This record gives sequence, structure tokens and C-alpha cells, in this order.
Amino acid sequence: MNISAKIMSLFLLGLIRALTGAQARWQGCPPKAEQRIYFANHQSHADLVLIWAALPSELRSITRPIAAKDYWTKTPFKQWLTTAVFNAIYVDRAKTGDQDPLEPLIDALESGDSIILFPEGTRGHQEEPQAFKSGLYNLAQKFPQVVLVPAWINNVQRVMPKGEVVPVPILCSVTFGAPMALQEGEDRGAFLARARDAVLALRES
Repeated sequence: MNISAKIMSLFLLGLIRALTGAQARWQGCPPKAEQRIYFANHQSHADLVLIWAALPSELRSITRPIAAKDYWTKTPFKQWLTTAVFNAIYVDRAKTGDQDPLEPLIDALESGDSIILFPEGTRGHQEEPQAFKSGLYNLAQKFPQVVLVPAWINNVQRVMPKGEVVPVPILCSVTFGAPMALQEGEDRGAFLARARDAVLALRES
């Protein structure tokens, strides 16, 4: 990370924590420098920023959030922020044909990175997460050694209400649950339902 990115990282950490608290609640596992896939509910483009800020520095440096390419490359500043500061993995939601949208995630995991994934794919507008898409299942199959950690992001959608341009200070938190794994013989539907339930259970914890 270059000097300008480091300065921006420190500034954003201070700003995010002042606005939201960015509280991390490690209920089901401790913060540990092992390769993980953190998977969480998704209600705001700010989700990746909050979960990034909630991680301790030793995990933040080895964990890459997933970012929607069409949104986070709209301006040069957003693109610089997601590449230089967050070290994000861009996912192209417009990919069609034979292109595998999981390819950049697979590359990151093969390189030893941890990742932050939002299995709903798109932002939800309800209290409960939408059905999880198959990406998490496919990654769990391909990388059985990577630890799967569910997380619940609380209140972040209220920080920047729709139509507003100025963030509203709201206490937010990220609750990390107990690791789970793909069971032998478990089919896609059962695994994704169980993973969604693991995330949802953290809402009330």
C-alpha cells in the first residue's frame, strides 16, 4: 500500500468508526489469521466498507472484499479507493456466456487471500436475506480447506438512507458466527439454506 492509500485508509477507519462505531462481535470464533471466506447479508454498497473497518488490522491486510465492478468503477476515485485501499475483488455482474463470474474469487483464494462474500448477489431491501446464490457452494466445494465464517451486518443501510448524500451517524456492528463447512454428500440447496440460516441466526444474537 502506497503512502496516499495508507493515509486514506487511516482517514476512512477514523471516519467509519466515528459514524458507525464499526463494532466487531466475535461470537462464534476469534479473529484469526487463517484463510477464510466471510459471508454476510447485503443491504448497502457500504457493507464492504463496514466489514472491512470491523476487522482488526492483521486480518484486514489479508482479506479482500468483493465489489460490484459496475458500481465501484463509476468514477476514478471509487476505483482507486477499491483497488488501492480496500484491495477489493471486482465482480462483473454483467458477465454472460462462458465467462465464469467466480474466476476472480477463485484466483484470490488460490493466492492464499481471505475474501468477504455477499451470497445474495444483489442488495436486499427486506429484514431477512434473500436466497443465497450458488457461488458460496461452488467455492466451498473447490476450497474445502478454507474456513467459512458467517457474519451479520447490522444497521449499515441506515447510515446512508436512499436519496441522501450525507451519512447519518448510526451505531453499526458486524457479528461473526461459528465456522461451518460443506458436509459430505450435502447438496447445493441444503448447504445454501443452512448457510443463510447461520447468517440469519446472528441477527438476534
